[in-house]
Amino acid sequence: MAIEQVPDVVFKTRVRDESVPGPNPFRWEDKTTKEIFGGKRIVLFALPGAFTPTCSSTHLPRYEELYDEFKAQGIDEIICLSVNDAFVMFQWGKQQGSKNVFLLPDGNGEFSRKMGMLVEKSNIGFGMRSWRYAMVVNDCNIEKMFVEPGFSDNYGDDPFEVSDADTVLAYLKGTEAPKEKPARLEFVG
Repeated sequence: MAIEQVPDVVFKTRVRDESVPGPNPFRWEDKTTKEIFGGKRIVLFALPGAFTPTCSSTHLPRYEELYDEFKAQGIDEIICLSVNDAFVMFQWGKQQGSKNVFLLPDGNGEFSRKMGMLVEKSNIGFGMRSWRYAMVVNDCNIEKMFVEPGFSDNYGDDPFEVSDADTVLAYLKGTEAPKEKPARLEFVG
C-alpha cells in the first residue's frame, strides 16, 4: 500500500537566534510535519547523507540552481532531507553555500522510517539512512513520488536517475524528463 500523506513527526531543528550569546547563536526548535508541509506545495528530496559525493556535487546544487524555476511552477519551498543531525546539516549547507533549499535534519530517521524509506547502509559504514527519492507534497498529501530503483538494504550502488531536480521539474511542467542525466558518482567505501 502506497503512503498517501507525509507522516506525522517532530523534527529537531536549529534556528538562528541573536539573543543566544557566543559564536553559535542558534537554539533548538521543534517543527512538526504540519508546520513544514501544511498549506504549501513542497518539493522534498531525500538523500543518503550530507557531505557525500553525489549529494554534494549534483543533487543539492542542481535544486539550488533551478530554485526560481520550481517557484515559477507553484512550489512554495524545496526541502532536502537526510538522516543527519541539525549540526551536520547546518555545516553542510554552509559549505555548499545553500541559500534557497531548506536542509531538514531527520536525525533519528523517524520520518524516513515512517515513509518506508529507511534502509541499512552498513556496507559503506553509514548505518541506517534514507533511500534516495524525491516527492511533491501538496498540503501534507503526497502528489507524486520519484523513488530511485534498487530499493533495498545494503544496495551496492547509489542510483541517481529519477529524484534529480530536472526530472521533478519536468513533471511539474508537464513535459517529458530530459534524456541525459548528470553524471553519477559512486560511494567509495
